[in-house]
Amino acid sequence: MSAIEVALNRSMLLDGALGAAVVDYISRMPLGALSHRKDLDLDRVAHGATDVVRAHLSALNLIGRKPEQLEDILITLDGEYHLLRPLTRRTHEGLFLLLVLDRERAEPDTARQELRRIENLL
Repeated sequence: MSAIEVALNRSMLLDGALGAAVVDYISRMPLGALSHRKDLDLDRVAHGATDVVRAHLSALNLIGRKPEQLEDILITLDGEYHLLRPLTRRTHEGLFLLLVLDRERAEPDTARQELRRIENLL
């Protein structure tokens, strides 16, 4: 099993996890994705989330901050949380973790901590 598959499987063990992906924000394509819901199109979510990650990294550059200072981005929807974690270590440049969570069941702080640990697996 590849490191990406291990990371995705571990992400999906989080309470409220609906979908997870490792995304290349240069090509906008998931390198791997896993979902419990048939109606969750992770390719489309990844494509849109790429714009968010790029915008945040660009904004950091404009204000003189390093990309490594961006830990994660939380997008709050009416029924979901979308948690984006750029992988800023040099070996993972251009990648981010995407986690879609059920808002009623998930604990965003717990998910953030687990994504930090999962990042170390990649």
